[in-house]
Amino acid sequence: MAVAVLSSPFFRTTLVSARALAIIGASNKRSSIAQFPRQCLRGKHVIAAAHDEEASAKASSSLADKEDPTIFDKIISKEIPSSIVYEDEYVLAFRDINPQAPIHVVVIPKLRDGLTQLGKAEARHEEILGKLFYAAKIVAEKEGILDGFRVVINSGPAACQSVYHLHLHVFGGRQMKWPPG
Repeated sequence: MAVAVLSSPFFRTTLVSARALAIIGASNKRSSIAQFPRQCLRGKHVIAAAHDEEASAKASSSLADKEDPTIFDKIISKEIPSSIVYEDEYVLAFRDINPQAPIHVVVIPKLRDGLTQLGKAEARHEEILGKLFYAAKIVAEKEGILDGFRVVINSGPAACQSVYHLHLHVFGGRQMKWPPG
């Protein structure tokens, strides 16, 4: 029975939304879809899948090239609150609600312009890609981690990308290990 639920379009959409909300965090718990899988779907297989990065990435990849606003577009427009670390005309950086290191900041371009993942970058995106990496350096400086930080880009479902709006993760505040994944 759990397999039928997991393969339904409703669950895939909920799973994608839950992961996206977990990334940025919704301050309004009443409307947080991120709570849905834990509270309403109690089967052990469903709960495990709700936290499975691979399943989330695979489910969200079906939305990759849609023009619909992403969760990040809603953060940019301030429809969804976030803890902003850095912002300029082109870039927004905010704290991840589910940090994987003591410091975990997500850096996004304010204008998606078809740049849903690094694998879709074109020559016209060169300037914004540079601005994103420079913003990552500014974030590291503001957070006091210039002596050691990691920048990660997940591109596509095989890399567990769950929001199709290009974004960088800036990690720091602890000793990083190698290999990373």
